[in-house]
Amino acid sequence: MTSPSAVIIGTGMTRFGKFPDSSLRSLAYEAVTAALADSDITADDVDYVFCGNAAAGVLHAQEMIRGQSSVRDTGLLGKAIVNVENACASSSSAFAMAVMAVESGMAEVALALGVEKLTHQDRARSIAAIATAVDLENDPAARRYLSRALLNWDLETSAPAEGGPGQGSKFMDVYAEMTKAYFAATGATLEDLAVVAAKNNSNGALNPKAQFRNAVTAEEVLASREVSPPLRLLMCSSIGDGAAAVVVCSPEFAAKHAVPAVTIEAVVLLSGRDSTDGGAGASHRAARKAYEQAGLGPEDLDVVELHDAAATGELINYEDLGLCPPGEGAKLLASGDTQLSGRIPVNPSGGLLARGHPIGATGCAQIVELCDQLRSRSESRQVAGARIALAQNGGGYLGSDAAAAVVTILSTRGQNR
Repeated sequence: MTSPSAVIIGTGMTRFGKFPDSSLRSLAYEAVTAALADSDITADDVDYVFCGNAAAGVLHAQEMIRGQSSVRDTGLLGKAIVNVENACASSSSAFAMAVMAVESGMAEVALALGVEKLTHQDRARSIAAIATAVDLENDPAARRYLSRALLNWDLETSAPAEGGPGQGSKFMDVYAEMTKAYFAATGATLEDLAVVAAKNNSNGALNPKAQFRNAVTAEEVLASREVSPPLRLLMCSSIGDGAAAVVVCSPEFAAKHAVPAVTIEAVVLLSGRDSTDGGAGASHRAARKAYEQAGLGPEDLDVVELHDAAATGELINYEDLGLCPPGEGAKLLASGDTQLSGRIPVNPSGGLLARGHPIGATGCAQIVELCDQLRSRSESRQVAGARIALAQNGGGYLGSDAAAAVVTILSTRGQNR
């Protein structure tokens, strides 16, 4: 491993959940002020702000300057503010940009923020907003439907549309097709997905920031209603609101201010190439590149946060990250190694299934959890001896591949504690 060129000195986040009385601005304020306080700095010390958000435009009519609007009360106005939209990987992409700004010397201190308010008085509208994270050029019927649902415009008649969106989840339909293909290729079963969901809900019950804090059994998961066959409700992430922020700086700034730091060993952002062609998917390619950058391998990891928007995603990502050989995700799960007390705990926060998935905030929330783990402040869900951590965040879909994927590796190396 080479000398670190960027470190994390502070994090902050809101609780995730459904908060009808909160706004993007109030959520952002809570996360940003907590991150600045954790870093023992003020807004004056920040050079760049990268704000990740995915759906505020179609849900709350706030387009184009979401970051500036969100941080208006934090003291950060007047800084260089960049708005980042990359589906569910929006704030992990913002984090990657913050790291790039510091590593390039453009900034000594950069703040990455993810903020999302998915709840809406019309729940079907929220579901429709999430469904836009697929390539609609390749799905004209979906494009017309979503144009009617979100823009009140009929693309065929060029006239205002009648009627509203339905209740189905196109995004979970994508996961359902992936699940069927994964079952056929590996022999994994619905019972395996129930174990994933039960594990992550048990972890979420220990996390005061989680949206869902009730442990459930695998049997209860299987008994929950069907959403997109064969997926059950408790195998799918829910709509929610929240914000998370991360302060990135140079090692010299951290040393000068005597602030405890988490080292950024690697951060890789890639786009998908539509893995229906049989090639390696974006997360797999990003993981390989991150391991190479860090001079580490999956065998070195102590804790992992990965993208489980549906329970199937956890098993697939075990394989993409090299935690097990191809086709053996269910076998790794059954071994108990990914449990909180296992060899390589996965999603100690509860993951997207239990901590929650306000999509634009998820990537930074993963980083917050891993920094807490590496700084030994995760209390009852603390992974003993955690020194090296990995986050994997996917966003949107191109065919069966993530449209965007970010893999980050963090460590305690050089930590001033």
